[in-house]
Amino acid sequence: MNNHSKNPLILKAKNLLFSVKEYWHEPAKGNYIPNKEIACLSGAGFGVHWLTLLASAIGLDASNFLVGASIGLKPFDLSIMLIVANLVGIPIGIFRSWYYDNHKLEGGKFLPFIRKMGLPIVLVTTVFVWLPYENMQYITKAVVVWFMYMLLNIFLCFFNESYIYFQQIITPDAQERANVMSISQVIYSLAPTITGFAVPTIAGLTWGLNNIWTYRIIYPIFTFIGLIISTIFFRKVKERLVLPKKKPEPVRMLDAIREVAKNKYFWIIQAAAWVVFLESGYGVVLGWSFVYGHGGEYQEMLGLANTVIGNASLWSMLLCPLAIKKMGKRNMLITANSINIVILLVLYFTYQNLIMICVLWYINTFINTFWNIVQHNISADMRDYHQWKTGVRVDGLFGPLGMIGTVIGFFTGMVYPAIYEKMGLLDDYNVLYDDNMRNNLFEVLILCSALGALLNLIPFCFYDLTENKHKAYVGVLKIRAMFENHSLGMLEDNELQDSMEIIVEAKALVGQNKTNVSKNLSKSAKKEIKERNLAIERAAIIVEDLNKFSTEAGKIRLSQAKLDFDKGAMYFYEDALGELKKAKALPKESKEEREIRSDAIKNARVKKRSSALIRKYGIENIKAPDEAVKEEIVNRDAKSFFESMKIKRELNAYAKAVSIYTSVIKPYTDAKNLIEQAENYTHYEELEQRYLQMVN
Repeated sequence: MNNHSKNPLILKAKNLLFSVKEYWHEPAKGNYIPNKEIACLSGAGFGVHWLTLLASAIGLDASNFLVGASIGLKPFDLSIMLIVANLVGIPIGIFRSWYYDNHKLEGGKFLPFIRKMGLPIVLVTTVFVWLPYENMQYITKAVVVWFMYMLLNIFLCFFNESYIYFQQIITPDAQERANVMSISQVIYSLAPTITGFAVPTIAGLTWGLNNIWTYRIIYPIFTFIGLIISTIFFRKVKERLVLPKKKPEPVRMLDAIREVAKNKYFWIIQAAAWVVFLESGYGVVLGWSFVYGHGGEYQEMLGLANTVIGNASLWSMLLCPLAIKKMGKRNMLITANSINIVILLVLYFTYQNLIMICVLWYINTFINTFWNIVQHNISADMRDYHQWKTGVRVDGLFGPLGMIGTVIGFFTGMVYPAIYEKMGLLDDYNVLYDDNMRNNLFEVLILCSALGALLNLIPFCFYDLTENKHKAYVGVLKIRAMFENHSLGMLEDNELQDSMEIIVEAKALVGQNKTNVSKNLSKSAKKEIKERNLAIERAAIIVEDLNKFSTEAGKIRLSQAKLDFDKGAMYFYEDALGELKKAKALPKESKEEREIRSDAIKNARVKKRSSALIRKYGIENIKAPDEAVKEEIVNRDAKSFFESMKIKRELNAYAKAVSIYTSVIKPYTDAKNLIEQAENYTHYEELEQRYLQMVN
């Protein structure tokens, strides 16, 4: 027998190749994505990062070589420009968030934006770098840079956010999502690796990183290549959301914000994001050490250093799915931040040594890549949890409440510019050639970053959305979609089988005790027991949702819904405030009592808002929206600016009328939806029989 066939590495390689081929067009059982689509997703990601790396590098930041050292804008002026940009960006961001959740374009929820926004990014960045800044007065330069930055970010934010959200809905399975993102990141990490080497190398051979002419050559070429690659591969991937097949109702912004505000995991993620600015201060140490340290002698070596350091990402990308499976996302984030703190403290004592900087940057890149992969998975888990909790799928509308971070950023964004100017860095970046000045600045930045890493770690100590809980929530979403699709006559056999298998397993395990894992057992036996224990945890969540209309709280909720439904859509809840007071006075000792009280408060608040709107506008003035009116306004031709403004005003008035009407009848529509859901759940036995006939 050939000895090569016994080699375990060769056997693993053969098995891997066989697996890639076998599941190239169809995914493995339990998965959603075939290998062909993973390959296309990886290629698309490469194009995205190639396109956006340089575009995203145009920032109103003193550490930015382009707007700082090359164009010559002062750090504090840049911070003021950034604050103004963020203020203007708030309504733009709110519109973007609302648009995602209320306009599903042909081709998906996010993919159309990715496909349409690439070309404007290429054009705007090219114009940006080719404007004649050397012939402008300082104030003119500042205004032009600010305007171009705002224009670029209108397209760039749509593009980047769409890509981030898209990655979160490529599969509803958290572990598969981690695996796919890990594989695709291995491929698209080549983009920053190549550009990280190429840009400093080209700069070293031409005009340098602090000269605008370098960017005038690099930007058009690099961004156009990224556009071509991303356009080709994004035609071969698709989105996957666990949703019923009926057309989703519009998500009203204020309603979404009220619900998002109750999502504790959203606030944990936001709290960590608010302090991440402080952790980023050390980021200039590597680049400035090569460009300004040792009289700039090693500037051309920065490309090589970036390439070697970028290699660290490869290993963490490969290891990340395994690490998530073994440690869980929460523990990974806490561990990564703890290691980062240690790295920064070591950097404080060794930053004058270029080799030590590179070694520490390598380790830091390895750790931070785990962070980058995990944070996207955590955001996706949080959205799935929100859909399970509220029954409404929200993606973009997490953004408006997240704007609190933008407001906080108005103040935090001035911290480092103030430090730069206090330490002597104004518009002349040549002062960084002074070793004493540069070293003093580095020490302050590194200590601030270490403090930021510590503050960033604290919120995740309160994060308890485990991978197993998330899996149970997704199982519930599938079951709900099964019932609703059945009521619509659109339930497919594969959906039925998938959901019923979840139910059958849950019913078999619910109420059973977990088994202790003995040290004497074999590895496979330990794994089997652990999997069973996790399945018992999921079973409780799944069966609780199946039985939710047979509990005391469920019966009360359904009984109240029937009363509200019988009152009709335009009923005036005159005593809604009194109803809210009674709801708040309900007992809350047991879990069931707290659930009954929470339902009553939520229902009373909806009625309170409905009655307030009726009092304000008068019941006779609140009418059901007529789609024909909207179509007439939209299709009307505007022959002048004033006519276009009139159309806009009429559309705004129509949108306001729709919002008022839907809020007034919300007690009725909520009751109607609950009654329909309860009715759908009564068809379980019918669906079970269909499933048994299908599998037997």
